[in-house]
Amino acid sequence: MEYILPDLNLLKVEKNVSSDGKSGQFVIEPLSPGYGVTVGNSIRRILLSSLEGAAVKSVKIKGVEHEFSPIKGLKEDAVDLILNLKTARFALNGDGPATISLSVKGPKKITCADFKKNSDLEPIDPDHYLATIDKGSQLEIDVEVDKGRGYLPVEKRTDSNAPVGTIMVDSIYTPVKKVKYEVENTRVGSVTNYDKLVFDITTDGSISASQALNTATKIMAEHLSVIIDATAVGDVEAKPKSAKKKATKKAKADESHEDILEG
Repeated sequence: MEYILPDLNLLKVEKNVSSDGKSGQFVIEPLSPGYGVTVGNSIRRILLSSLEGAAVKSVKIKGVEHEFSPIKGLKEDAVDLILNLKTARFALNGDGPATISLSVKGPKKITCADFKKNSDLEPIDPDHYLATIDKGSQLEIDVEVDKGRGYLPVEKRTDSNAPVGTIMVDSIYTPVKKVKYEVENTRVGSVTNYDKLVFDITTDGSISASQALNTATKIMAEHLSVIIDATAVGDVEAKPKSAKKKATKKAKADESHEDILEG
């Protein structure tokens, strides 16, 4: 049976995005049989590993030298507080890094809304819980945020030897919280085994689901374009063969000329 690629003019993308843009479903069809898994798996990996995002890089807590130090008047210990800070998501304007601070007195339930206003940096979810502080106690924190891709453990940071009082943390930069894809059959004319690719994407709100899919697809296309350019067959590759033929013809002509002279 002859394998026929579908007309790309028939290819369409339908999307259903939430009002805040953080989540969306994207339906791509028709794709050639098998292309659903090929395209879906490639874009999923890029979405989870290669998109730029902002994450907490280091934390300074007044009166705390390391993550195992006790914090007076706080319900959480330092480990739990740092974990809550690590999972907070931020929108970072510019290349960064940037620092955001908070200073609160108890009793109080502390959230990201308690960070001081900062033109370079702002929490995406102001209601994100950080800690609970008792009456008469005070908490002061400086949080440094930078940009990156994927996941970066403390051990792989080039600046991991921070001053005393600065606690370096693992950073999860990817702005995509969840992504899954499914491949279903779809019809093109009388043929029913073409692929329908369905993406479900949820982000942290620093970018929209549509932006995430768009960026991931561009990253894949840019990589493929390098291969296309490097393997293109054109005049540059044809010239050596042409030159070789000319050289052969010239050699034969010279031989014939010599034969005539010798004769």
